[in-house]
Amino acid sequence: MSVTQEAARDELLARELAAAGVEGVRALVVLGSGLGGFADELEAPRVVPFEALASMPRSSVPGHAGRFVAGELGGVRILVQQGRVHLYEGRGVREVTRSVRAAARLGARSLVLTNAAGGLVPSWTPPRLMRIEDHLNLSGEAPLARAEAGRGCPYDVPAGAQLDALAVELGITLERGVYVGLPGPSYETPAEVRMLAAMGAHAVGMSTVCEAQVGHALGLAVVGISCISNLGAGLSATALDHDEVLEAGQAIAADFIRLLSAGVPRIVATAC
Repeated sequence: MSVTQEAARDELLARELAAAGVEGVRALVVLGSGLGGFADELEAPRVVPFEALASMPRSSVPGHAGRFVAGELGGVRILVQQGRVHLYEGRGVREVTRSVRAAARLGARSLVLTNAAGGLVPSWTPPRLMRIEDHLNLSGEAPLARAEAGRGCPYDVPAGAQLDALAVELGITLERGVYVGLPGPSYETPAEVRMLAAMGAHAVGMSTVCEAQVGHALGLAVVGISCISNLGAGLSATALDHDEVLEAGQAIAADFIRLLSAGVPRIVATAC
């Protein structure tokens, strides 16, 4: 599909969301595996399932509800995406990033990306939260069109500093580090875990990097948060599976929700 055709689908998603009552949003929050409970914090929620949107690809991954929820949080109107689609589901990079482009068309100026990730630091006992300071895009995909600018680190420094300060206020441990995005769907081997750590990464997952690059190119203030749900292969005696990821999300849900509930309005204010 051509870039022009893909852009038309992005525009169509924005129009479909607007027709469903999703307008005037200031931020898009994308929730990763096991982290969907944050959407319950919104006031006057308006739910729009992916299935109701002809231009929004469906997620097939457990722990991803597959719907948008628009509502108020701390006096700010935001759009929450409960679940995402991934490259390993056979989706193209424009499909993976379509909601980011549509949200920007609807007025969003901030983008909060969350994910479940494997830890590459042996001393970081899961579950715990990590703010993404930078990333390595090893997904094999370049998400930007030739005409789009995407220079430098995509993660917004002032917004990140706001989140760091808030975590201290709330007594929540928030690590900082580099996230590496791989295509998936298989988990990494012990040798790959050692390689990624040697490259300077602190957490590894199968999402986020393309969305962050697109958001940055569109001028959004991008913040990323990883839930370290397990240690990478070779760093733990237990085998890895997706159920462990979902359980970790439940275990750290209270801190995650407190941090985002107070943090998203501050991030939006920083972006204005």
